[in-house]
Amino acid sequence: MYQRYGRYHGGPDPLAPPLDLREALDAIGADVLAGSSPRRALRELLRRGTSTMDGLDQLAAQANRRRRELLDAHNLGGTLDEVRELLDRAVLAERKELARSLDDDARFAELQLADLPPSTAQAVRDLSGYRWRDPQARADYEQIRDLLGRELLDQRFAGMKRALENATDDDRRRVDEMLTDLNALLDKHSRGVDAPEDFERFMAEYGAIFPENPRDVEELLDTVARRSAAAQRLRNSLSPEQRAELDALAQQAFGSPGLVQQLDRLDANLRAARPGEDWDGSQRFRGDDGMGLGAGTAALADIADLEQLAEQLSQEYAGAQLDDIDPEALLRQLGPESAADARTLADLERALQQQGYLDRGADGQWRLSPRAMRKLGEAALRDAAQRLSGRSGARDTRRAGAMGEPTGSSRSWEFGDTEPWDVTRTVTNAVLRQAGACGPPVPVRMRVTDVEIAETEQRTQAAVALLVDTSFSMVMDGRWVPMKRTALALNHLVRTRFRGDDLRLIAFGRQARTVTPEELAGLDGAWDQGTNLHHALLLAGRHLRRNPNAQPVVLIVTDGEPTAHLEPDGRAFFDYPPHPRTLGLTVRELDNLARLGAQVTIFRLGDDPGLARVVDRMAQRVGGRVVAPDLDGLGAAVVSDFIRLRRPR
Repeated sequence: MYQRYGRYHGGPDPLAPPLDLREALDAIGADVLAGSSPRRALRELLRRGTSTMDGLDQLAAQANRRRRELLDAHNLGGTLDEVRELLDRAVLAERKELARSLDDDARFAELQLADLPPSTAQAVRDLSGYRWRDPQARADYEQIRDLLGRELLDQRFAGMKRALENATDDDRRRVDEMLTDLNALLDKHSRGVDAPEDFERFMAEYGAIFPENPRDVEELLDTVARRSAAAQRLRNSLSPEQRAELDALAQQAFGSPGLVQQLDRLDANLRAARPGEDWDGSQRFRGDDGMGLGAGTAALADIADLEQLAEQLSQEYAGAQLDDIDPEALLRQLGPESAADARTLADLERALQQQGYLDRGADGQWRLSPRAMRKLGEAALRDAAQRLSGRSGARDTRRAGAMGEPTGSSRSWEFGDTEPWDVTRTVTNAVLRQAGACGPPVPVRMRVTDVEIAETEQRTQAAVALLVDTSFSMVMDGRWVPMKRTALALNHLVRTRFRGDDLRLIAFGRQARTVTPEELAGLDGAWDQGTNLHHALLLAGRHLRRNPNAQPVVLIVTDGEPTAHLEPDGRAFFDYPPHPRTLGLTVRELDNLARLGAQVTIFRLGDDPGLARVVDRMAQRVGGRVVAPDLDGLGAAVVSDFIRLRRPR
């Protein structure tokens, strides 16, 4: 017995791994930090896709490319060309037969053939009563009528052209009965007097003609109306001459105008039932490959699908949702991989909401949830730690603390660790590693991989103020996102490793204010002229005084000289170059922090000589220090300095 395996087509792959939201959350977080709203950041992620799946933009591009290929490869003259070829072949064979005949009737027949009009449709109609002498010529002429009938049916019912090849009179009569019964069913449905038994009886009789297997009259209408509307668009796409030829030829389908009359009645029923279909559109085909009426109709139906998919994938219209994308049309037009990507994008959007990474506030606006903020902070700290571990022998910040109290947890030893060994767990690891070995007992031999060290935690408390410059120059010079990531990294470090510390984030532009990590992450860059370090230092001093028993730490990130200060009435004064009063008030607040015992570090961004002179003098005055990191190393520099300052008092 043989087993055959293939691609699973029953919906989402049941064996697919769960969605990995880390890459998505990192991308959304980067856009939010750059100033996008969470909802817009999510939309941009869905448009771009991820490293493992195409986004909406790529899928829309595939749909547009497929549409162009159909238009550039084909034209709609295939049926007319085929009819003309059959007619020319029949007439040529008949003339050869007449040339061998010597009777007067043959001469008269030659005159009839010589007098045929140039119009293909008119010539076919004029020959409808002609008595053919050559059997092959007669067969070719009859094939014209048969071809026209099959093409007209194939426009409305997929596969009819092939199914009716070499059809008998009984086959044609059955088609005529099907059209009569279908029109009767649709007429009853339009009047609301049809019963489910009517549809079941119709499908029992003619179900083989409808491979789509509709489940009720409405689905039957959808199936047939889609192709019927495409057939009308095909007719609209023909030139006026081609349209007139086709209309005249249609009267000869199956040798009588009866088929056309039945199809016209069907089109009227379908147009009334589905007015929303595109019955008046057209397309301009530019290729060399001629298509028959059925193939052309199928191509136009595909083009309509692709145009609708491109619009759905663009998500540019009001109220757009991923659920609007037709999965069956996507599978039919772009294949299973594209359908799977679209389905995964929808799953990704739902997962981000269901797993609590996006919250909708009372005002209806989407925000990053606290869980998402923790993830962003963790990623920012991880990035800072990786940079920190590679510079000047500094170690990874995964260590919980040095010379502190044990936390009760341990971790594997790594090169450079100085914490005490956890002897019990180290020996246990060695014993368990050798426990499965066969043979007589052997002494326990330890390896480096067995060693675990005991994590410790500092118990001293610190009051930390991180002052970040939010003036417009930070946005203009590309320092906005690194500043935010630095703040999130430090916030995550304090919340997870130094839980007893009190961290305050202070943003300063023309004025200063205390912000939460969520507010800072969503802060949009605005034209805020002025660097009011004076106001920020006032808020920092207030924070330190509320924690008199804590170790005071002040970290300042700025790219500009102090150009604004706070007046006694609460207004911000701005002047450039820096006003002497602004500098004097700023220095006075630094002195106040120094009297509180604060350890001050200024992180200078940029190479402006004036800024360098000012911050160097301020740092010297209060016994602080200046660090001038590059943008990529800002987070590592701040985290490293915080750990350096976080020592027992």
